[in-house]
Amino acid sequence: MLLENKNAIVYGAAGAMGGAVARAFGREGAHVFLAGRTLTRLDEVAGQIRADGGSATTGQLDAMDRTAVEAHAARVVQTAGSLDISFNAISYKVVQNLPMTDISLDDFLAPITQASNTHFLTATAAARHMTAQHSGVIIMLSACSSMETRHEMGGFGLANAAIEALTRSLAGEVGRAGVRVVGLRANFTPETVPGITASDYASNVRDTLLGRLPRLQEVADTAVYLASPAAGAMTAATVNLTCGAII
Repeated sequence: MLLENKNAIVYGAAGAMGGAVARAFGREGAHVFLAGRTLTRLDEVAGQIRADGGSATTGQLDAMDRTAVEAHAARVVQTAGSLDISFNAISYKVVQNLPMTDISLDDFLAPITQASNTHFLTATAAARHMTAQHSGVIIMLSACSSMETRHEMGGFGLANAAIEALTRSLAGEVGRAGVRVVGLRANFTPETVPGITASDYASNVRDTLLGRLPRLQEVADTAVYLASPAAGAMTAATVNLTCGAII
């Protein structure tokens, strides 16, 4: 198993993307610490991990709360002995499908502020413990809106560009301590939105070279790869899972 004996925190593990990544980490042998605001859903994902033979622990927290994030990371290290992987999949408030000229400044700034805050808090909390133990992988989740031009994404594009910039900057600071920081840039993943139909995302598909959008399992499996020793030479890079929407 690629992540055997590793301890991983997945923030936003109650959501579709975070849950898929958490389950993939569990299948590959990691003890997964699921963190988020909805404990019942976290417990459900933890139950799925255990049913597949994995190991999981849940913890309710707000990933925008620095005190809560720091305390949770410290508990993980205290109880498990190390913090080896950190993955952030929390969602943001985003106003989309409107021209940028028609949205308010507050709506534009909301995803930028939220994405920057939570990735800074979770990544730096992990980095403190990982640099002390001279190992670890921090994975940051962005989206193809970081480089898109026409999909009326409001502030979401700048939010993801900020995440990718943070990936590079933090990697430069912690690399010599044995810590890798990598990004994962996905395209819109239909499985994360219940009830959506193909016509709802037809324009996204037209922008791809593969004629489709990424599957949730593909994103989760790539996160496993990035966290594993197989990607040991990779840092300060963002992997492109846009099905060719971004070249």
